[in-house]
Amino acid sequence: MYHIIKKHQAILPGLGLSLIVAMIAKVIALALPDLGGATLAILLGIVLGNTFFKQNYLASGTKFSESKLLECSVVLLGFTVTFQTISRLGMNGLIFIIAMMAIVIISAIFIGKRLGFSENMGILMASGNAVCGSSAIGAVAPAIEADEDEKGQIITLVNLLGTVMMLTLPIIATSLFGKSLLAHSALLGGTLQSVGQVVAGASLINQQTVQFAMLFKITRIIFLVVVVFIFQKRHQKHQKIATTTKRAFPIPWYVLAFLIICVVNSLVALPKPFSDSAHFISTWFETIALAAIGLRLDLKKFIKEGPKFLIYGLSVGSVQTLAAIVLIFLLKIR
Repeated sequence: MYHIIKKHQAILPGLGLSLIVAMIAKVIALALPDLGGATLAILLGIVLGNTFFKQNYLASGTKFSESKLLECSVVLLGFTVTFQTISRLGMNGLIFIIAMMAIVIISAIFIGKRLGFSENMGILMASGNAVCGSSAIGAVAPAIEADEDEKGQIITLVNLLGTVMMLTLPIIATSLFGKSLLAHSALLGGTLQSVGQVVAGASLINQQTVQFAMLFKITRIIFLVVVVFIFQKRHQKHQKIATTTKRAFPIPWYVLAFLIICVVNSLVALPKPFSDSAHFISTWFETIALAAIGLRLDLKKFIKEGPKFLIYGLSVGSVQTLAAIVLIFLLKIR
């Protein structure tokens, strides 16, 4: 009992700091809504973690915030997703999403290898860009046994890339597709990394685009379980050859919980206040986790890889955007 109490006490300083950074980020986001609380949390965390808060006693709490809260955030996403979402997009919308995810995953892994990044980093980059940013990376990282540095660096890169795309895609959408609601929604909802970025980017066009862009985004989130399962099976196959080790269960608990809740949410109409509360808590958990990731990120290591990271992010983002534009024209999503 004493050991458990001591362990929980050790978590409090880092957890408390992560919460404070998240709260500050949320307040700043009121003045800078285009950036959003999540992006500001990780940026603020990076600045503070590499200047004033390098103390070792913070590590337990920031690690807890980074891992456990991000896992809980994934679970709570299930309350905001239903399988009925897919039917509203039509067959071409579904084909668009599946094709986009396949292109992004293949290209991110391929480009990562060409630039000399580890296989795990390529998979994390692929997952974050193809599905739902930090939440997807948080779900896939344990499944492939990625280390914390790899996860932190890729989450930072994905969030920075998402911020750039969030500000540029609305301009591209209106320039190429005029006033086409579905085309705008597909471009933003089918490419932007996080839910917050989709909402922020689409709101730069109009509120109706926000609603339809979220349909594309939520459908991508539904495929999170599939992506985690595929990458975990792939990792297990490689591990089996090397070490013959096995995992007791095919997918992480929080991904399974996400799927179960998603199924229930699809079969039973949950009260709106319930789903709204789940979304609110999930957003806060993700923001706190991102603040912790920023606090734990060693900026010197990240800057050391700077040019390669910049090329990687811009290359994947360019492929993602170009593929979306081509598919929108080919599938006549107008």
